[in-house]
Amino acid sequence: MSELVKNVETFNAPLVERPASIMDIIGRAANDPSFDVNKFERLLEMHERITAKEAKAAYMAALVAMKPKLPVIDRKGRIEVREKTASGKRDGEITQSTGYARWEDIDEAITPILHDSGFALTFRSGVAQDGKITVTGVLGHSGGHSEETTITLPHDSSGSKNAVQAVGSSTSYGKRYTATLLLNIRTKGEDDDGEKGGAPGTVSEDQVSDMQAIIKRGWPEEHDYVEKFCEYLSKLAKTEIKSLADLPREFYAQAVTALNLAERKKTKK
Repeated sequence: MSELVKNVETFNAPLVERPASIMDIIGRAANDPSFDVNKFERLLEMHERITAKEAKAAYMAALVAMKPKLPVIDRKGRIEVREKTASGKRDGEITQSTGYARWEDIDEAITPILHDSGFALTFRSGVAQDGKITVTGVLGHSGGHSEETTITLPHDSSGSKNAVQAVGSSTSYGKRYTATLLLNIRTKGEDDDGEKGGAPGTVSEDQVSDMQAIIKRGWPEEHDYVEKFCEYLSKLAKTEIKSLADLPREFYAQAVTALNLAERKKTKK
């Protein structure tokens, strides 16, 4: 066969059509009055499922790419527990001092990184049926998918706060707690370069913060409950425990389990 004939046959060969996308099919169906409405609705549902799946995949890919860029936040805030004096007020000697990462420090560090990666972190607040404050963190991606988590908190009236300050304090705690969960943010003490984990053999600062978070969530009179819980821990570990930071690491899992069980029982009452 001559080269000329080959070229003519190639030119006249039927074109191979590109497979129609689901939106093409939906578009054609919308313009066809004889098309079954039920089938049309199923096509729309299929399109929504595919779009949602693609959005979630884009969300996860962007989250994985962003993770190494997220910083370790310094714990510049501090929670202090003081002994009760004869007046009944907690203005005596400091018995426990624990660092924590402040929300303003977390927000300042992560906002530019979230923006560059196509993410936005927003919050919703509300009031539960029992009067406690709820804070919901929502991590949304430009592709359309979002994930959220909610924490329920009592009013933080510690330190002689008024009612408005108590709500503000609890809301701020809810923001940093939900943001930390959604982004798996790590924190460290200012003076230990992230290496110090507490005294040898005792729970780490992060583990202390985790126990405090459960106590703050379940018991408005946080400091009083910490004292009672330390008495329980002393019996559990068979050694004197004056603060949560004194707990041997080997008893951490049992301590968290006990707190969660106590909170559930308290909620059911």
